[in-house]
Amino acid sequence: MTDNTSNKFPIVSASIRRGKHRVYIGMAAGVGKTYRMLEESHELKEEGIDVVIGLIETHGRQDTIEMIRDLEKVPKKTIAYNGTVLEDMDVEGILNRQPQLVLIDELAHTNIPSVTNKKRYEDVEMVLNAGIDVFSTLNIQHIESLNDLVAKITGVVVRERVPDRILHQADEIVVVDVTPETLIERLQEGKIYAPTKIDQSLQNFFQLRHLIALRELALREVADNVTQEADTRLLEKPEYSIKEQVLVCVSTYPYSVKLLRRGARIAHYLSAGLYVLYVSHPERFLSKDEALYLEMCEDLCQQLGGQFIRHEDTDVTQAIAKIAHQYRITQVVLGHTHKSRWQLLLKGSPVHRLMSYLKAVDLHIVVTEK
Repeated sequence: MTDNTSNKFPIVSASIRRGKHRVYIGMAAGVGKTYRMLEESHELKEEGIDVVIGLIETHGRQDTIEMIRDLEKVPKKTIAYNGTVLEDMDVEGILNRQPQLVLIDELAHTNIPSVTNKKRYEDVEMVLNAGIDVFSTLNIQHIESLNDLVAKITGVVVRERVPDRILHQADEIVVVDVTPETLIERLQEGKIYAPTKIDQSLQNFFQLRHLIALRELALREVADNVTQEADTRLLEKPEYSIKEQVLVCVSTYPYSVKLLRRGARIAHYLSAGLYVLYVSHPERFLSKDEALYLEMCEDLCQQLGGQFIRHEDTDVTQAIAKIAHQYRITQVVLGHTHKSRWQLLLKGSPVHRLMSYLKAVDLHIVVTEK
């Protein structure tokens, strides 16, 4: 038995760049995350990248075993715990080896209690901070914020979980996807679990309806991360959006509730984000009734899953345009103006002004009673 706990971690300079993190994510065990990770790592090795295996869980799957054949492996650390000798990933060994890229399977794994970190994702963060790139794998049910939803879908409370920030901080997320029917076939053929576990799995976690819901969760999670990345990288082009966003412009008149509900329906049809905007004049104070009505609009907005925005400006039209650019709005919902024809002749139509500001945005004008 060997124990490398006496090894020192390499001293990491503050000037060392943080390693890049790629996460392979899927709806459940058996979709092929580890295989895909190994497949792409072989391609990088052929290009001259220094790749090592930190830890791969083969689960006895022959295809996976064959894929690790000629990749260098950092030897596991053997640890005596409760009278038993156990093996786990040797983080110190990885840091001492200093490869360009390390493969670390099963991000949500809980480590043996006597090692440095409690969770494997903490090991990964340590490796990344040392400037080493990491490829890792994760099933969707292990994401912390989805825990309650996964339990509701499958009836299984997942104990090993990863904070959402780990996924959000990842430099790249690769979804490894197969149809639920294909996954069930793999399970029945003994390609995922041992034969003794197949029937139990089919009756529990691997029910078709469970897999369909988990697959949708995985695809949505990746889509959300892609959208967030696009939002970050396209800040210099605020008029551009790859996702529909609806902005409802409300006031202190009762017809605003009608506008809000109409906007919520549009957002629902388009699978869009919903934003509700109230522009207040800096020199005008609301009456008690107006304040209560506006509060009611804000409550309704939250019930409908939207974000309520209060913005102060002397020019309502310019304010709408500014918020629309800021939130990359694609659809604006407005009430029909109640200005007299004489006022429109003097100051111009707010709708026409807004159209000149928002050339790539659709405007919905809802007829309302004053």
